[in-house]
Amino acid sequence: MNRKRALISDTFKLKKRRVGNEKQFGAVNNGEAGPLDVKATLQDLMTLFPRKLFNDALPQIVLKHQLYSIHNDRTQVDRQLSDLREQGELLMFQLGFDAEAFGLVFAADYKAKVLAGEEGRGTRGTVDKFLEKVLPSCNDLSFNKDKMLKEFLFTDSEITQLVKSGVLTVRDAGSWWLSIPNSGRFTKYLIQGRKAVLGMVKKSKYNEVLKAELEERQTNSQVKFQIKYHIHDIIGAELVECIPTTSGTLLRCVDY
Repeated sequence: MNRKRALISDTFKLKKRRVGNEKQFGAVNNGEAGPLDVKATLQDLMTLFPRKLFNDALPQIVLKHQLYSIHNDRTQVDRQLSDLREQGELLMFQLGFDAEAFGLVFAADYKAKVLAGEEGRGTRGTVDKFLEKVLPSCNDLSFNKDKMLKEFLFTDSEITQLVKSGVLTVRDAGSWWLSIPNSGRFTKYLIQGRKAVLGMVKKSKYNEVLKAELEERQTNSQVKFQIKYHIHDIIGAELVECIPTTSGTLLRCVDY
């Protein structure tokens, strides 16, 4: 009982220390050295993407909020992401299962995977046209019919082919989301794994666990990705709170 009281007391002191410093929430890297480099961070996070799980048919996908698990300055992260998108290097996608969930993919990787998937298909010519005309300066998450017909000069039948190929998915009547072909399984495994990893935190004593300890945990069949991928997800999405301790970062489930 005394140990429990001491832990609660120490936690309370840590919480008091963080008042007025909201940057501590959700960010692991609180002492960044040198200028923030979002592109380099994206490349690092992409090494955690399970390419073999999808037979290397998907581009490497990073969730936008995973970047927030590493960098405190969200404004700077968003600004650099915007620059990369304007330069045609990066594409962003609305993943569908959550209004705040956005996938990030390097444009060259996306193009390569889409073309590989189009080999021998009747939609190849239309998809080539889409990649050539739309992607180079694509800052949009979705496109309406007027833009597709008048600005990009696609016909109704070509739009139907783009939906069939998976580079567009229906948003509502007369508009479409930019999408990643065959990414449904990715979304399914992400949600499934997130739930399982959160469950591991919740089942720990006091609903909290050291990040380093969680990274070493054995996972069950519900977790298809590397556990570090999910840890960046739950931290960046603020599903757990990060508390600095002398033993390392402590992750605690957030109750809403």
